[in-house]
Amino acid sequence: MSKVMGSSRRALGALAAVAGLVGVVMVLPGAQDPPWTSGIDWPKPEVIDPGSLGGPPSDAIVLFDGKDLSQWNGAEKWTVQDGHAVCGGNLATKRAFGDCQLHVEWASPAQVKGSSQARGNSGVYLMGFYEIQILDSYDNETYHDGQAASVYKQRPPLVNVCRKPGEWQSYDIIFRAPRFDEQGKLVRPAYVTLLHNGVLVQDHFELLGRSAYRRPPQYAPHEPKLPLHLQFHGCPVRFRNVWIRELPDDDGENLLAPLRAKLNGRSSKP
Repeated sequence: MSKVMGSSRRALGALAAVAGLVGVVMVLPGAQDPPWTSGIDWPKPEVIDPGSLGGPPSDAIVLFDGKDLSQWNGAEKWTVQDGHAVCGGNLATKRAFGDCQLHVEWASPAQVKGSSQARGNSGVYLMGFYEIQILDSYDNETYHDGQAASVYKQRPPLVNVCRKPGEWQSYDIIFRAPRFDEQGKLVRPAYVTLLHNGVLVQDHFELLGRSAYRRPPQYAPHEPKLPLHLQFHGCPVRFRNVWIRELPDDDGENLLAPLRAKLNGRSSKP
């Protein structure tokens, strides 16, 4: 037995010597470091049904399903037909919302009339104050921060992916509402991410304040949740398949804070 063990040691020694000559690091079984873990006790993600493609997930609030506008105030000036609603006046949800994921499908009139801002104009007003512009921007020149998918008068879309007049289009909006302290001071601005027809056009944009036409944007304190508005701008824009998901506060960043501090402290050391 001692001869066998001696032979094994000599063989391992020879392998180690060869490895040293060619620069190979040998890792023997059982010598690896254990897998890294963050040490964070993450809550288990809730399970929801994603629903059909483009349809509402199981935790969404359906604001318009093609049948009626019972979730809205101001609907008496709108016309519901063939699974869509035609804009005829300003519309506001009966419920109030703050942080949210919003899905809206819309179509400008198939018959082109007017130009620039007079062509298929409407808007999604988050909390009634922060506008995502709706406009027929297919082969239609206007000021860039006023075209379709712009944060009105604040940020043009990254690209123009507007479909032809009359064709259905989609907005998928991720919105984080602004935060104000008890004295009404802004402590965190609003942020918006927007996909237009599935293409990213606003990437976590920090809003400059409330949307306005004749004055610069600025913040003013308001409630944590407010109704969502759809604007009537004189154009018979059509809408369908409107749903919203309320988003909770992101506690993940609070859980990550100690780890971030630890990693940043380690990376700053020489």
